[in-house]
Order: sequence, then C-alpha cells, then structure tokens
Amino acid sequence: MARREFDERNVLIRRGWRQLTTAGRVRVAGGRLTLLNSRGGEIDSAPLSQVRVAEPWYVPRGVVRAVLGGTVYLLRLTPSRARAMAEAAHRARG
Repeated sequence: MARREFDERNVLIRRGWRQLTTAGRVRVAGGRLTLLNSRGGEIDSAPLSQVRVAEPWYVPRGVVRAVLGGTVYLLRLTPSRARAMAEAAHRARG
C-alpha cells in the first residue's frame, strides 16, 4: 500500500453550486488525489500530474480549489489543513 502524504476526513466537497458531501474525505497517496464521499465511495480521482490545487484569494480561508482532469471542486477544510493539503499535493507531484 502506498504511503499517504495527506488524508483528511469531514471535508465539505462541492462541484460548482452542488454540494456533493459534507463529510467527505480527501487523500493524497501514491501519486493521486482522491475525493471520497462519506461512505467511502470515490467521487473523483486523478494523477497529481493532472491536478491543480490552489487557495484562491476570493474564497474564505480554509477553502481549496482543486481541478481534477478539468472538473473544478471546492473543498472546505480548516485553514491549517487546507495549507497542508495544498503543500502535500505540490510535494508529491514533484
């Protein structure tokens, strides 16, 4: 099993205006970023080479904008965990 660089539970995951889950999970492991719903089912997953992660200035602190293969997701975490997720994605990528 691949070493997990980042794993966070109870993440609010949105795609556009649609809220997909309030108790989701974000995982960076094995060169992939994976979004899971509250039951552990996969919402989306992509290799880190196809993922862009940022903390835009125009959203509240703790919200991360993640683009997985062209699909935009907004992930709400605590501000410190949002930064840790962005850093883990960038670290694992290169």
